[in-house]
Amino acid sequence: MEIATRRSRVVLEVAVLSLICGVSLVFAGDIVHQDDIAPKRPGCDNNFVLVKVPTWIGDTEEEEFVGVGARFGPTLESKEKDATKSRVTLSDPPDCCSTPKNKLTGEVILVHRGNCSFTAKAHVAEAAGASAILIINNQTQLFKMVCEADETDVDIGIPAVMLPQDAGASLKESLENKLNISVQLYSPRRPLVDVAEVFLWLMAVGTILCASYWSAWSAREAAIEQDKILKVLTFYHLRTNSQIFTRVDETYNLILILINNNNNVVESWQDASDEYLNTESCRSSAVVDINTTSAVLFVVIASCFLVMLYKLMSYWFIEVLVVLFAIGGVEVVCKHVWWPCYHDSAETFVKVPFLGGVSYLTLAVSPFCVVFAVVWAVYRRISFAWIGQDILGIALIITVIQIIRVPNLKVGTVLLCCAFMYDIFWVFVSKWWFHESVMIMVARGDKSGEDGIPMLLKIPRMFDPWGGYSIIGFGDIILPGLLVAFSLRYDWLSNKSLRAGYFLWVMIAYGLGLLITYIALNLMDGHGQPALLYIVPFTVGTLLTLGKYRGDLRHLWSKGEPDRLCPHVQLQHEEQ
Repeated sequence: MEIATRRSRVVLEVAVLSLICGVSLVFAGDIVHQDDIAPKRPGCDNNFVLVKVPTWIGDTEEEEFVGVGARFGPTLESKEKDATKSRVTLSDPPDCCSTPKNKLTGEVILVHRGNCSFTAKAHVAEAAGASAILIINNQTQLFKMVCEADETDVDIGIPAVMLPQDAGASLKESLENKLNISVQLYSPRRPLVDVAEVFLWLMAVGTILCASYWSAWSAREAAIEQDKILKVLTFYHLRTNSQIFTRVDETYNLILILINNNNNVVESWQDASDEYLNTESCRSSAVVDINTTSAVLFVVIASCFLVMLYKLMSYWFIEVLVVLFAIGGVEVVCKHVWWPCYHDSAETFVKVPFLGGVSYLTLAVSPFCVVFAVVWAVYRRISFAWIGQDILGIALIITVIQIIRVPNLKVGTVLLCCAFMYDIFWVFVSKWWFHESVMIMVARGDKSGEDGIPMLLKIPRMFDPWGGYSIIGFGDIILPGLLVAFSLRYDWLSNKSLRAGYFLWVMIAYGLGLLITYIALNLMDGHGQPALLYIVPFTVGTLLTLGKYRGDLRHLWSKGEPDRLCPHVQLQHEEQ
């Protein structure tokens, strides 16, 4: 029964971990789109870039639209000051597949998609005297305008930009109302490095630092308390010749059983340890050691969750995730984050109906946590709501790293290698089956009308002309964070100094891996990158190499902790 309960608990923890870490991605919003289906060729070799289309009615600046540039035609200016402001006119006929009836003298012509190729429309518009052509798509999404395979004349001298259906309809309505509409067309470049990426890097590294020290501190406190009780009981054993049976359960709680010469259980020692055991259960009752089976199971469950998010992505589904995220954030902030700061208050409990034993600290801070989470959930669409999401997210990440533990390097290696393959598959390989990157689609919250799922840390891009957010998935912090926390626990239990230990070097390796991820992100024009592709080789490789070099690999790989002298041996030496 106990084994079945333990297995169920491990499976549940893996399922929760899979849901939280299902999105593992660094993303900045790409403005350059590559297309392998429509390869480049001479005269048709532009990148698909996003284009800003600010509009004016007379001299009053109005709405700004975003379109996408065509594969053909000249490249657009990158600075607004260099872009020419031109008047817009409607094409007659609307599809611009034949020579327009209206006279053009450098205007931007607005046409509908269909009835002929994009290049044919551009040729007709250029011959009629247009300075550029705006093509209205027949749906709200943007479409990549390419050259047909059998087209030979692709020498086009005016830029072509596609607008989504709603933007085109707005411009058309204004023109039909005889308003004087002007536009500019330009495609600004992103800065090489945005401050948001620097802060996001610091946030990820700082979160792992805090979580690792909390996890190691909890493990060391538990080990110290267990050693104290073992020494006392061993001393009793040496004086009374009674037998001691001890074991540590899956939550690091020490189970102590004393049997005297008459084979009777000594209940007084069990009673004396109740207070300790109760206290420890409050601290670490949720601690779970994952194994290799759980590590492999993580990939399967996480993949199922990701596909479910992809298929069910909608407004109501995002709302459900927001509610679950807010509830989880309230629980971790109230139950765990405040505990190290107010140790004594957190150990004083009161019974609450339907909830059982609840600490006075939890009762005191719960109203504030609930109000904070509710306010964030209600106002999450305002410009600074990302601050609340990051606070709740960091609290959740720290708690997960504290309660889910990698017991040894073997499990950590299997977990991160599985996550490594998972990340690559769902960011890159999934395009072959789903015709788009499933991970990127889920992270952006496409088809939902929202700014993405809440299981992300994000910071607005401060000096980016395109705006948007730089984001990092929880999985890119939690999964390598479990290995970093393991290295610090090992160092503390081994009494290793910072330089002689493993934590410092694994932490540096994580920081370098994440830094290279951001370099790759900028080289790929903001296209989402699987961060674990770079982080896993750095962290796992560093720990394996150092462990082999220092001769600790056997302990790190299988035991996960150093050899410790038993208390009864120490007591025997002291008596002599």
